Amino acid sequence: MIAFFENLFRFVASQFAFLKWTDVLDIFVLSLLVFGLYHLLHDTRAANLAVGVGILLILWVVASLMNMHALTFLLRAVFDVGILAIIVIFQPEIRSLLEKVGEGSWRGIKTFGEQKDTDVLLKTISVICEAAQDLSKSHTGGLIVIERNTKLGDIVRTGITVDALPSTYLICNIFFDKAPMHDGAVIIRGNRVCAAGCKLPLSESKDIALSLGTRHRAALGMSEKSDALVVVVSEETSIISLAYNGILTQGYSCQGLKKALTDKLMPVSKREEGSFLD
Repeated sequence: MIAFFENLFRFVASQFAFLKWTDVLDIFVLSLLVFGLYHLLHDTRAANLAVGVGILLILWVVASLMNMHALTFLLRAVFDVGILAIIVIFQPEIRSLLEKVGEGSWRGIKTFGEQKDTDVLLKTISVICEAAQDLSKSHTGGLIVIERNTKLGDIVRTGITVDALPSTYLICNIFFDKAPMHDGAVIIRGNRVCAAGCKLPLSESKDIALSLGTRHRAALGMSEKSDALVVVVSEETSIISLAYNGILTQGYSCQGLKKALTDKLMPVSKREEGSFLD
C-alpha cells in the first residue's frame, strides 16, 4: 500500500513538470464548472445523488489503479446503466438545472427591474402589495407570480390570458372566492397582468410545515424551478408570504412586502439614488 501511494505521488509530480498554460486554463475552467454545478445542486435532492456518484467515481479510479479487475468491471457496468437511470429518475431536477443555466443572468440579460422604467416598476410593486394587503384583510387566498429572467410561458398556457395593466381591483376580483379563476395563480410579466388561473408546480420538499397548504407548496415549487418571486396570501390565516429561490418567508405587512420586492427587483444603482418606499 505504501508503495502504491509513493508511485502515485511520483506520477502526479511528474505531470507537473510538463504543465503548460493551456493545462492551467483547462483546470481553471473545470474548477469553475464544478463550483457552478455545486452552487446549482446545493440544498437540492440531487445533491445527495452527486455525492454518491462522486464516491463511486473515486472508488472506480482507485480500483483501476490497484488492478482490482472484478470491482472495476462491476463499477463500469454500474456507470454504463446508471447514467440512463439517473436521467430518468431525476428528470425534473435536470430540467430545472438546465433552466437555471440558461436564465440569462450570466449572459448580461437585464432583470425585471432593469428593463422597465423605475416609476412603472414601483407602481407595479405598489399594486401587488396593496392587493396582497386587501386580500389579507378579507381572508381571501391569493397567489401572485412575478416573472423575471426565467420565462414562464408553459405556466401561462395553463391559465387564461388577461394582458391588462395591473390594479388592486383587478387582482382582488380575480381572487374573489366566487370567481372562476380564484384557485389559480396570477402571472405578472413586465408591467402587465399576463394571465390568471394558472397552475403551478407543487414543491416536493419534505421540509415544508404541515400547516402550509397547497398555495404555499405551489409558491415554493414555482420558486424552486425559476427565479420568479411568488407572493402568497393564506385564506385561513391571512398571513402574507414571499417565496424566492426555494425559500418561504412569512408575516409581511404591506410596507414590508414592498421593501422586500423592491430590494429584489430594483437595480442597486436605482435604490442608492434615494428611498422609494415613502
